[in-house]
Amino acid sequence: MATDPTLVGIINLTPDSFSDGGQHPTVATAVAHAQWLVNNGATILDIGAESTRPGAHTIPANEETQRLLPALTAICAALPTTPISVDTRKASVARAALRAGATIINDVSGLTYDPAMASVIASANAGVVLMHSQGDPHTMQANPTYTNVVGEVLAFLKRQTQVALHAGIGKNAIHWDVGFGFGKTVEHNLQLLNNLSAFTQHGTPVWAGLSRKSFLTLNHPLPPTEREPLTAAAHLVALQHGVTHLRVHNPAIHQSVLAFWQATQHQTTGR
Repeated sequence: MATDPTLVGIINLTPDSFSDGGQHPTVATAVAHAQWLVNNGATILDIGAESTRPGAHTIPANEETQRLLPALTAICAALPTTPISVDTRKASVARAALRAGATIINDVSGLTYDPAMASVIASANAGVVLMHSQGDPHTMQANPTYTNVVGEVLAFLKRQTQVALHAGIGKNAIHWDVGFGFGKTVEHNLQLLNNLSAFTQHGTPVWAGLSRKSFLTLNHPLPPTEREPLTAAAHLVALQHGVTHLRVHNPAIHQSVLAFWQATQHQTTGR
């Protein structure tokens, strides 16, 4: 069971992300948000410049790079000791990001979208988050189908770990993410959440991307910004299963959740 979980603060540089698209339109606002995230408990920042929400269209690599680099460069300068993860599927974007100061690539395709991605990460001695998704973001929620979602996602992550290792990415640089909401129904997501121990028992750090996800509402309409209590509840379940990294929009709330959870882990029985 994890003893020191990490909060990963989300910075979306996109106009159309499901929760906070368009909120950081300038370098100054992105840097200010990065500083707010760190001041409120995030110890890693995860920056994305292409939306991968359900229904999103792929954008050209040069457009993604142009959105990303000015803010990434400024954030690295403002917060030089904070590890930066960049959320991208494209090797050329990853290469530029790693040169600009990022140290982790968070690939929602798990190294399947761009065949050059693994070698780019290996060449930079960078970390990688291998995430599972079924289908392309534009169509992934059309009809997600599994025979055994837990077994199939685990098999994918193990297989892509071997791809990463073969490319020269260090074993300790590999993290997993089951991909909540990426080609999964509500039932699939709940099965994964309730079986996260199947992933955490292998010794690989596991990220949970649960923050404000629509499945948390169990199909009852609720705006993304009003889903923080549900996010906190899901995080407590994830922590009990040994998840090491929580990817969050509002670390201030979840820093308190972590403190409470850690207090429960330090209690002893016998009275």
